[in-house]
Amino acid sequence: MENKQSYAVFTEDMKQDYTILVPNMLPVQFGLMIQIMGNYGYHMELLATEGRAIVEQGLKNVHNDTCYPALLAIGQLMDAVESGKYDTHKIALIMSQTGGGCRASNYIHLLRKALAKNGYDYIPVISLNFSGLESNSGLHFTPQMLMQVAYGVLLGDLIMMLHNQCRPYEVVPGSSQKAVGLCMDMISQRFTGNRMILYSEVRRLYDFILRVFGRLRLDRSAEKTRVGVVGEIYVKFSPLGNNHLEDFLIAEGCEPVLAGLLDFCMYCLYNAVVDHRLYGRSGKAAALNQGLYNFVLGKQKDLIRIIRKDGHFRPPLPFEEVRKLSHEIIGEGVKMGEGWLLPAEMVELVQEGVPNIVCVQPFGCLPNHIAGKGMVRKIREHYPEANIVSVDYDPGASKINQENRIKLMLSAAR
Repeated sequence: MENKQSYAVFTEDMKQDYTILVPNMLPVQFGLMIQIMGNYGYHMELLATEGRAIVEQGLKNVHNDTCYPALLAIGQLMDAVESGKYDTHKIALIMSQTGGGCRASNYIHLLRKALAKNGYDYIPVISLNFSGLESNSGLHFTPQMLMQVAYGVLLGDLIMMLHNQCRPYEVVPGSSQKAVGLCMDMISQRFTGNRMILYSEVRRLYDFILRVFGRLRLDRSAEKTRVGVVGEIYVKFSPLGNNHLEDFLIAEGCEPVLAGLLDFCMYCLYNAVVDHRLYGRSGKAAALNQGLYNFVLGKQKDLIRIIRKDGHFRPPLPFEEVRKLSHEIIGEGVKMGEGWLLPAEMVELVQEGVPNIVCVQPFGCLPNHIAGKGMVRKIREHYPEANIVSVDYDPGASKINQENRIKLMLSAAR
């Protein structure tokens, strides 16, 4: 099962009886995406494993100079492969492959190397990319599928946002997490079978999610310190990658504030427009991405209107406004890793009344050290109230030291 590149490929016939294992980053959003992909015949499983064993698997199979997200994602996949839970001749692994200067482009090659090293080179690795880096005959996206996945991201982001706004204030411990489960169950009931979910149905699901969280008993009498979290996408969102940062912030009496996955997706779409304008790259790709960007932006604006009409929760800032916030800090040509999106999100937080920010990145992540930590001084020049701490994560980093740095920032906030 090898092609001329000498690695196993995921073919059309494998779709019937193979399980595709997915490393975890965003439990809600990824869970919904997997549900949607299941409607098109793909059996996927989101890995939920945690603990030091994942890190050890990563260290065993990936050079420790490689960035922390690669180590964790590959460690989680290799841990699953060697767990004995799966027939290794009936599984495939999937990883994103972004292209560009980020080390994330090489994760997939490191995973294949780890599989070959341990005698599993027959396991196919699927490259999830939209830039033509690799193709797999067994996995292809139609426009309908992409639209459905986009709806899943919108719904997942809404659930994540409302959960973060409710959890610090819940009267009944665990009630907001139960609300998450209730919303996930309802969405799963709608995204069933090979059927097209119309946007009118998505809007009804927005209303349902807002009603569910709106009925929670909350006590807002005690003021919570709102703390923004920005940074490299995996470490920002993954509890495995950031040592359960959101749980720590809530335990410290804070309300975590995070932009959703949709912002990163729109950032990636808009970068093709930037490539054409600044570097003379494909005008056709720029036009296509501009159209997709406008489509998604319109859907986000509609969601914001619905949240405002409901009146119980804070909506996000429209991404077009977020994008423009970066202009006074950094150029749009800076787009390795999270690029200009990182300072834009920090400025957004400060302007929205959240000056206390944790900027997270893998140790040695050059793009994020430049566009994140490197922009802190300039952001403070424009916004003196900004209270930002940069925290590195890697296998040898002390959780206690990380938390102490955040506590020091919180003490200044209070």
